[in-house]
Amino acid sequence: MSAKVLLIRTSGTNCDKESQFAFEKAGAIVHARHVNFLKDHDIIEQYQIICLPGGFSYGDNLGAGKILSLEFKLWFKEKLQKFIEKGGLIIGICNGFQVMVKTGILPDCNFTQTVTLTDNDSGRFESRWIYLKTSGNSIWLKNLPQLIALPIAHGEGKFYTDKAILDKIEANHQVAARYCTYNLERGGYPVNPNGSLNDIAGITDKTGKIFGLMPHPERFIFEQQWPYWANCKREPHGLQIFKNAVEYFCI
Repeated sequence: MSAKVLLIRTSGTNCDKESQFAFEKAGAIVHARHVNFLKDHDIIEQYQIICLPGGFSYGDNLGAGKILSLEFKLWFKEKLQKFIEKGGLIIGICNGFQVMVKTGILPDCNFTQTVTLTDNDSGRFESRWIYLKTSGNSIWLKNLPQLIALPIAHGEGKFYTDKAILDKIEANHQVAARYCTYNLERGGYPVNPNGSLNDIAGITDKTGKIFGLMPHPERFIFEQQWPYWANCKREPHGLQIFKNAVEYFCI
């Protein structure tokens, strides 16, 4: 039986079709639902995976992902808690990641915000391919090499928190991906495109089942999407991320 994915969208979401295609290519059954539909239909428990795709939910008014995060807390907190407790997987991509941290789903699944994603240090929208160094034991990163490539497209991607929370995240091995060079070295701008503390591009909860990241895995599903594919073949790292989640429920 194929894994079932609930893809949640709202006004301003613009990466839902690509994310749905990626999950379907990985073998999942995907239902894309507007957040208002979920307010009237109690269906979250019917799914194994939740995807919060990228875009500019509600035009990023009040800050990226803020309004949708407030809806999540008001309407779906208990349902999401039950979903997490039963072992469901969640991925938040770009704006979805912003929603997750502002809801408090990440890093501790306690629905209290302790980290944020704020304006890029460059003061501008950053859109290009970057390299990431993967780490940890997340289900989402299984079978991926330590160095992967994915595209970014964001204006508010700087991961920021206070030192105590940052140290806790590091100690718990919750950093899933860091911006790096082709040689796996860390560096300033433009290697780190937004000024994220400790070059953090993505984190998980303690179990590795809940994953948020700023880069867009749904935009690397075919090898031809890699800009240098004709001269430098590269496995589509994005597709593997979606396959990992789907295969987790098909064992």
